[in-house]
Amino acid sequence: MSDPAPTCLFCAIVAGAVPAEVVAETPDTLAFRDINPFAPVHVLVIPKRHIASAAEVGPADGDLLAALFTTAKAVADAEGIGGPDRGYRLVANVGPDASNTVFHLHLHVLGGRPMDWPPG
Repeated sequence: MSDPAPTCLFCAIVAGAVPAEVVAETPDTLAFRDINPFAPVHVLVIPKRHIASAAEVGPADGDLLAALFTTAKAVADAEGIGGPDRGYRLVANVGPDASNTVFHLHLHVLGGRPMDWPPG
């Protein structure tokens, strides 16, 4: 289990030291709006426990991953993009080549418009 990283922005948000527009919270996860949204709905879902990236996830993290995906679904439903006639994209960036800038595991919940593939 990783300790909070002293310079991690998302750990500071979990601790309440940095403000965020929280849209959902569970004992293990926190979901808040991205400050630089790429879609009408752009919410980040993070574990409260510091894990630097998906590359560090192991078999013991199965319950935490389930909590992340469950929270992401709850966010999509609450934002009106989770129904059968809508849809949303979940993105986890890993490393600098994937444009990862905050090294704390997180899922981007993106929706509210058609998501073309490949992205433009």
